[in-house]
Amino acid sequence: MPPWLLGSLCCVLAARTALGGGSAAAEEEEEEKLIRVLVLLPQDDTYLFSLGRVRPAIEYAVRSLRESGSGLPPGYAFQLTYEDSACGNRALFSLVDMVALQHRRPDLLLGPVCEYAAAPVARLAAHWDVPMLSAGALAAGFGAKGGEYSHLTRVAPAYAKMGEMLLALFRHHQWSRATLLYSDSNPERSCYFAMEGVHVVFQEEAFHMAVHSFDESSRHLDIDDVVRALQTGERVVIMCASGDTIRNIMLAAHRQGMTNGEYAFFNIELFNSSSYGNGSWRRGDKHDLEAKKAYSYLQTVTLLRTVKPEFEKFSLEVKSSVQKQGLHEDDYANMFVEGFHDAILLYALALQEVLKFGFSKKDGEKIVQQTRNRTYEGIAGQVSIDANGDRYGDFSVIGMTDPEAGTQEVIGDYYGKQGRFEIRPNVKYPWNHGRLRLDESRVSEHTNNTPCKSSGGLGESAVTGIVVGALLGAGLLMAFYFFRKKYRITIERRTRQEDCNMGKHRQLREDSIRSHFSAA
Repeated sequence: MPPWLLGSLCCVLAARTALGGGSAAAEEEEEEKLIRVLVLLPQDDTYLFSLGRVRPAIEYAVRSLRESGSGLPPGYAFQLTYEDSACGNRALFSLVDMVALQHRRPDLLLGPVCEYAAAPVARLAAHWDVPMLSAGALAAGFGAKGGEYSHLTRVAPAYAKMGEMLLALFRHHQWSRATLLYSDSNPERSCYFAMEGVHVVFQEEAFHMAVHSFDESSRHLDIDDVVRALQTGERVVIMCASGDTIRNIMLAAHRQGMTNGEYAFFNIELFNSSSYGNGSWRRGDKHDLEAKKAYSYLQTVTLLRTVKPEFEKFSLEVKSSVQKQGLHEDDYANMFVEGFHDAILLYALALQEVLKFGFSKKDGEKIVQQTRNRTYEGIAGQVSIDANGDRYGDFSVIGMTDPEAGTQEVIGDYYGKQGRFEIRPNVKYPWNHGRLRLDESRVSEHTNNTPCKSSGGLGESAVTGIVVGALLGAGLLMAFYFFRKKYRITIERRTRQEDCNMGKHRQLREDSIRSHFSAA
């Protein structure tokens, strides 16, 4: 081969190699700047956090970051993938399928919301070092971020934050006893986990609690029986159920003479949605007048509502998008819709911080750390995340300020980051400490829906211990074979008794997410 031809061939090959290398480098840079987001929410529109409701909010946030030019580092972009979580194992399967079939892990997980769907996904996110941001997973079990839930950041106030608010309210009134009444009927068990959060906080303060649950979807539910059960518990009642059920309970309580200042009723309105605990007494039916009187003794706990001009625009756009899908309702911009919008903003802020220190989007743990101990501006106001990766909760208490007109207004606000409870001036309570007889020396019987029976002031575990000790002592005087047989029977009985006792005294804690999914 002539030397000149050989030289030309080498030049061509060198140029092709350079072009190929440049193309590969460009692809690698593009890949580095593409943020793959896997959104895991239910397709079913009966959920307040369905894909149809939340997707417009997520895309609004992504679009706002892109248009601002300062929300993301230059060249970075989000690639959104939506999968149906079905509020169950499908969320986990979708994540595993994405990795197994596409050989790529997501850079960010948004959701799931449902506790039983979120738990295994959170564990896998920690294992794969993928940040997980959710406006759900609010149960107390997710508060343990030291291990399996280390990569979870909750952008909506967890139920324990609401418990802290109620604790501040109780301290204000100098109360230390409560009855917790909740509906445990829907699959996601929102009221159950809400009361668990309250129970955990109150139990840490050694408050006395009576616990009652019921299935509001049951055809055999007797509201009068539910209210009669309240009369055996404490005089401050905290309730969580649908708005119509709360109204029926208050009507029954009024008819049974419990709205005379001797009881204080609190209603939890979850998610800034009228679907859970709507505090309005008005229905336009024949019971309105009676309900108005009963609701003068009811106060509603709800998330603090702060509205910015930008929020109005956001709400209208979300409403328009959701209505195009055939969904027509009152709660277009609920807590979940706001939360997932703010999750995108939080991730963008954390990513910028990580890149400044020379890390990349693949350094999930570093990004998670930057989401914590941070305050930023969300769509409806300031969002503050604590050191544990949980959003502080700001709440309001709504009460009837004009019993004649039935007017209900905010009478107090709680600011979670400061731990401060502020009562509005000139608030008149429907009860007073003289009439609301909170007998601190009275031992209440803890009641729930388990078959366990109360053993009076002595806990069942103590009784069981005495029985077991006596049996073991007697067994030492018997023949070895009989002793061994008796010992085995006694231990088995003790285990059953203690299991039942835990269901009675720690009902809201033992059914935690960790215990349900520890083997997942």
